[in-house]
Amino acid sequence: MRQLHYYPSNASMAPHILLHELGLPFEKCLVDRERNAHKSADYLKLNPNGLIPVLVDGELVLYETAAICLHLVDSQPAAGLAPALGTAERAHFYKWLIWMTNTLQATLIHYFYPHRLVDDGNAAGERQVQAHAQARVGELLDQLEAQLASHGQPWLLGAQYSAVDPYAFMLCRWTRGFEGPAAAPARTRPLLGAYLQRLLARPAVQRVLADEGLQSPWV
Repeated sequence: MRQLHYYPSNASMAPHILLHELGLPFEKCLVDRERNAHKSADYLKLNPNGLIPVLVDGELVLYETAAICLHLVDSQPAAGLAPALGTAERAHFYKWLIWMTNTLQATLIHYFYPHRLVDDGNAAGERQVQAHAQARVGELLDQLEAQLASHGQPWLLGAQYSAVDPYAFMLCRWTRGFEGPAAAPARTRPLLGAYLQRLLARPAVQRVLADEGLQSPWV
């Protein structure tokens, strides 16, 4: 039985959605961040970085959200959640998935954890890091808006729903509390807002929101 080690509304959300999209049986294993379970000796045996998520799939123990997403779609190619190997469409799929994790997600981490980039007690530095990160996230959300405008289709890559879509949903959801002039939430952009509503309507997304006990606003 597969196991997804998760915490509500964390980076585990994208693979959680994919597992339901693919109809794969799995067990949810809550990693209680409130009790620092992600830093426990047992969890560090699964992921020495102490980060969520981890997927256990038989003998395979896998961390890094994008890697888990790739493994899931590659294990079920008939589901069509990634374009065919060796195609230009597949190359763009890789590009957007890596962009999500290396660019947008990394910048969001700076926004939520600015203290990691400054000396202890440097409150002014934290505020500056957070403000710059929020402004940069705004620019990156504009790139998502432009991508949707470039083809006029319902999903990020075009007409076909793929694994990049739940990843985008997860990260856009993280902006739901943005305030001020630096950057508005993802939902406020016309095309991105409509796109997020289409994602919200998917049964797998609704199932994950319920499974993780999340409350409105969803995005």
